[in-house]
Amino acid sequence: CRHTHPAADSFLSVVEKHKLTVDQITEVTAHVHQGAIDVLGTVTNPQTVHQAKFSMGTALALLAIFGRAGVREFDDHWNDPRVIEFRQQVRLILDEEVDRSYPSRWIGKVTVKTSDGRTFHGRIEDPKGDPANTLSRKELEEKAMCLAEYSHGADEAEIKQVFKQIWQLAQLPKVGPLLTSRR
Repeated sequence: CRHTHPAADSFLSVVEKHKLTVDQITEVTAHVHQGAIDVLGTVTNPQTVHQAKFSMGTALALLAIFGRAGVREFDDHWNDPRVIEFRQQVRLILDEEVDRSYPSRWIGKVTVKTSDGRTFHGRIEDPKGDPANTLSRKELEEKAMCLAEYSHGADEAEIKQVFKQIWQLAQLPKVGPLLTSRR
């Protein structure tokens, strides 16, 4: 869910910067806007993978455990006992600054507490994928590859060929062949 992305990016930056493991993290507070609370706040114990995608606790648990929270991680691990345990450590609180900025800006703020008593604060101004923080070409290709593999929609060679054409789109005399469906 889009409402998880700012806090998720902020959380992942804290985890990576301080090299935290899932076992070290005892509490995560996501500082969010009211819309995020309205959408995510009721999903504390998801019963389906679809509900899990609207659970801040599940998204952050997947990041803490696997370093990713993509479609594969959600499908395979949304109800993993480690995920269930971790999501109980996540809470949402209304943050006035984040709320005032929304929806023109999606600021991500988190507070992460560890078992040894440390507290870390994370903040991102623009979540990955927003116009001010776009995906690189490599990230776009990796995301497309993950989605193609997940959906069995194309193999690696086909995706590479598609991106080769996309990156040369401005030089193509006609784009029709790129738009024809694969048979």
